[in-house]
Amino acid sequence: MERASNRLENIIAKALHLAPPQESPLLAWPVACGSAVAERTRAVAFSDGILHVEVADRGWRQELASLAPRYVAAINRYSAVQVKRIEFVGKG
Repeated sequence: MERASNRLENIIAKALHLAPPQESPLLAWPVACGSAVAERTRAVAFSDGILHVEVADRGWRQELASLAPRYVAAINRYSAVQVKRIEFVGKG
């Protein structure tokens, strides 16, 4: 089973490296954060190494901010460009 997950991870990484560089971190967000978080958030912009992710409220922002280093590491495994940090922003 581990071998299949490694292959899947390689396929995802290759596909995201083929995406336009500025879109790669946006596309990598749901892969890095997982489906439960992806359903409640949305990567909205990437510039100067900063990925901006829209969240529903302050509680979500605080919760996800504590996990940001983990998400940055995961995104950088897949993305064609380096993400330095994630900023969580409220909707609207």
